Amino acid sequence: MALPVRQQTIYWGIAAAVFLIVLWYLGPVLLPFVVAGAIAYILDPLADRLEAVGLPRAAATTVITLAAVLILVALVLLVIPTLVREGTALIQAAPGYLDALRDWLEVRFPDLLEEGSMLRNGLDDAGALVRERGGALVQQILAGVFGVVNALVFIVVVPVVAFYLLLDWDNLIARIDDLLPRDHVGTIRRLARQIDDTLASFVRGQLTVCLILGTYYSLGLMLVGLQFGLVVGAIAGLVTFIPYVGAIVGGALAIGLALFQFWGDSGGGTDWTSIALVAGIFVSGQFIEGNILTPKLVGSSVGLHPVWLLLALSAFGAIYGFVGMLIAVPVAAALGVVARFLVAEYKDSQLYQGADPTPRPPPRPRDAAE
Repeated sequence: MALPVRQQTIYWGIAAAVFLIVLWYLGPVLLPFVVAGAIAYILDPLADRLEAVGLPRAAATTVITLAAVLILVALVLLVIPTLVREGTALIQAAPGYLDALRDWLEVRFPDLLEEGSMLRNGLDDAGALVRERGGALVQQILAGVFGVVNALVFIVVVPVVAFYLLLDWDNLIARIDDLLPRDHVGTIRRLARQIDDTLASFVRGQLTVCLILGTYYSLGLMLVGLQFGLVVGAIAGLVTFIPYVGAIVGGALAIGLALFQFWGDSGGGTDWTSIALVAGIFVSGQFIEGNILTPKLVGSSVGLHPVWLLLALSAFGAIYGFVGMLIAVPVAAALGVVARFLVAEYKDSQLYQGADPTPRPPPRPRDAAE
């Protein structure tokens, strides 16, 4: 006999509260395990494919781990130091760019920059802020990411935990399934499949899209000769998971830097070709993303609205810090699936249909098309 709904609500509410409290107090400690779990989840389909071609699970996990470690070492030795160096240089050069922008506006639009005007005060304040605090920004970002736990422990624990999670992933899922309440096992399994489909489409697919576009933007901008092209491409690729934001932010930053770098001065003419190439890189990247990458890798109906995703990232990041940002996407996906399930249950309930529901007529062809 199933427990009354009220008791079930109390028990599940207590479990959720305990989980949130544990996450609040143990967030820094859980960071390596959360990262390792995310890595294992992302790589599990690859391990399944290697098993399908004849490799044992242990051998498939070993091959994937070795390849991932080699890629990580290459990134640490080659890419990350360059990103940090260029990012620091960009922050240090930002006050000069703001001064140049102010001088350009003073020549062409003197009325906008009259003494005491809002635009002039804003540019002066932005330049002063970057000068005062910009030099330590990169160090603060790195400290916020890697200062949560000891970096050495993080580097050692994450690969080990990810290896064992990936090795026993199917067994872990089976054990969790065995612990599900029998009265609701069908519903929970259905919701879990929907959450997995959403995460598989969004996380795995969008991560691949971000990586491809970030690499494309960075290489393209560096080949054109744009200063800080690697940083701009990385930023554009990183925020590509929000539709159009990556192209808008990265494109505006890149074209702005291109105008400062290639705009003609008293010693030469404007290099319009380089400026056009920078703009063309982002136009072509947006075309590739919208017509090839996103339809193939992410799909047309993921179920994670950008506003809902930004709300989850902001809320969990503010409450739980970096760990909260890592779990924000799966939590948002789970809550979205549960919300759609509850809406469907509500529409089938007496509360929505009334005491004597009458079947609604099917929609007309015009309504269905709309």
